[in-house]
This record gives sequence, structure tokens and C-alpha cells, in this order.
Amino acid sequence: MLKKIDHLGIAVKSIEEALPYYEKILGLKCEGVEEVPSQKVKTAFFTIGGVHLELLEPTSEDSPIAKFLEKNPRGGIHHLAFFTDSVPEELERVKAEGAQLIDQTPRPGAHHKEIAFLHPKSTAGILTEFCQDAKGGCGCGCK
Repeated sequence: MLKKIDHLGIAVKSIEEALPYYEKILGLKCEGVEEVPSQKVKTAFFTIGGVHLELLEPTSEDSPIAKFLEKNPRGGIHHLAFFTDSVPEELERVKAEGAQLIDQTPRPGAHHKEIAFLHPKSTAGILTEFCQDAKGGCGCGCK
């Protein structure tokens, strides 16, 4: 069962260039920058109202974020992520309802999460992610 909106993934060309907007203009505090080699991205997280904002900077030209930025040079919202206690159960449920899966099983993601994506062709055009805390959680109390 989906519990809440976990985060909005926002594609940016450069986290360093985007930070002043989020920190100075919006007054949010960056909780840290993390590289996720398996996803070919660098991430930065902010929290507001219990929801994370995840900035995503590509670290490779063949990164999905790099491809998104080719089509959307100004960046923007890349995906919507929902928190669940069991990504595998959610994948089974939505697959039975006819949703097209990008990931058949969860994989490691940023912020110590297990993640899986649904294809936008079956989600009203919105790249959708399911996530759950990995074993041990991230330790930051962000559930």
C-alpha cells in the first residue's frame, strides 16, 4: 500500500548552480549530496513538509537524467516517488492492473532506498517511482 509522496525528482544540469535557488531563495537546507553510480547521477536532498525534493545531476552522457535534459534543456520535474513498505508487492499489484514496469524488481537508489520505476506510457505520462527504506534505513528519520 502506498503511504505518502516520498519525493519529487528534479533534473538539473548542475547541483552546484541550482543550490542557491533552493537554499537562498527558498530558504531550504541541503541535507547532503550523494553520488549514485548505479543510476549515473549525483543527488541533493531537501525536505519540506515531510516531502523530499531530490535534485538529480547526470554524471554520464548516457544517464537517464542526461537524456531527459537533452529533451528538456531547462530541467524540471523528472519523476514522482511514492513511499511504500513493500516495493515488490506494489509492483505485483500495479502489474496485475495493467501498468507497464521499467523495473521488475527493486534496485538500490539514493538516500538508502530500494526503488523501482513504472513506465510513463501506463502512468498518465508521469514517470512514477516506488521506494522503500533499504535494510537498516538511512538513519536520518526521513520515513
